[in-house]
Amino acid sequence: MAQIITFGEVLMRLSTPGFARFEQAQQFNVTYAGGEANVAAALAYWGHSTAHVTRFPDTPVGRAAAHYLRYHGVDISHMLYGGNRIAVYFLETGVAMRPSQIVYDRQFSSFAELNPAEIEWDHILKDAKWFHWAGITPALSQAAADACLEGIRTARKYGLTVSGDIFYRSNLWKYGKKPSEILPELTAGTDLVVGSPFIFKDIFGIEPGATFEESCQRLHEAFPQVSRVVDTHRTSVSASHNLLRASMWNGNKVLETEDIEINPIIDRVGGGDAFIAGLIHGLLTFNDEQRALEFGVAASALKHTIEGDALVSTEAEVEAIRQGDTSGRIKR
Repeated sequence: MAQIITFGEVLMRLSTPGFARFEQAQQFNVTYAGGEANVAAALAYWGHSTAHVTRFPDTPVGRAAAHYLRYHGVDISHMLYGGNRIAVYFLETGVAMRPSQIVYDRQFSSFAELNPAEIEWDHILKDAKWFHWAGITPALSQAAADACLEGIRTARKYGLTVSGDIFYRSNLWKYGKKPSEILPELTAGTDLVVGSPFIFKDIFGIEPGATFEESCQRLHEAFPQVSRVVDTHRTSVSASHNLLRASMWNGNKVLETEDIEINPIIDRVGGGDAFIAGLIHGLLTFNDEQRALEFGVAASALKHTIEGDALVSTEAEVEAIRQGDTSGRIKR
C-alpha cells in the first residue's frame, strides 16, 4: 500500500508554445496537471510510495491522464472512472514584465461530479502515513468537498499526518458555498497548514497578529490540531526573475530560510506543489525541520526551471541547491 496519499482533480494542461500569446497560438502543448498530484509525483521521484485519488472520464483522454500519473511513478490503483469530460486549463507563459495567464475550463468535469461514496477511504488510508489535500478541491463542488472531508476524517481515524494547502481560487467557487463555509471543517482535521495571515482572516476571520508567529498561534487556538504552519514568500523582480524563501511555525518558534534567486524562470506553475512535496519529504526523511524547510524551497526553485507542472528531479539535485550550488555548471 502506498504511504503518501493525495486527493484532487487532474486537468489537461494546454500551453502555448514558447512564450506565445493566446491570440498568436496555432497549436498547444499537452500535458496533465493537478496540485495534489504534482506533490505525489515529486515524492515518487524521491523514492516514496505515493498514490493519487481522483476521477477521470472513461475515454482515451481520461486514460491518457491516468497513464501520465503512472509514468511519474504514482500509484493509480484507486482511480475512479466516470463522467463525460476532463477539466482543462490553458496557460500562456509570461516573460520579463508580461505575467503568465491561466484560463480554466473545469465546470461539470468528471471529478467535480464524483460520488463521495465511491471512494473507499478506509481501504486506501488504513496502512498509509500521510494524507494531503488542497483548497482548490473543495472549491469545485459539494461532492468534492464532502469527499475531501471524509478523507481527512478517515486519515484522522488511522493516525495519519494530514497536510492541507488552504490557498484557494475564489473564481472556482460556483456551487453556492463560500470558502469560509467549507474550509474551517477541513482545517480542523489538519496537522500542517500551508497558508498566510491574510488567508486566515479571509477564511476564518482570524485577525493577523503583529508577527507571523502570533498569527500562527491564533490559528492554533482556533484549530488545536494544527501543529505546523508554513508560508512561502516570493519577490517578483519580473515574470522570469524571482526570489523565493519560506517560513514555518513549528508550535514553538518560527524557522526561516534564505532567499533563493531564480533567473530565468522557465515554468513557475507547480512551484508551490514542489515546495510542499519537498517539505513533506524533509519532514519524513530528515530529523531536522530547518533542513526540511530549506529542502522545500530548493525543490520549488528547481521546479521553476522545468517545463510542465511536475517536478522531475532526484533528491541529490535538490539537496545540491539547498546547499548553495546554484551555478548551473554542466554535470559530466
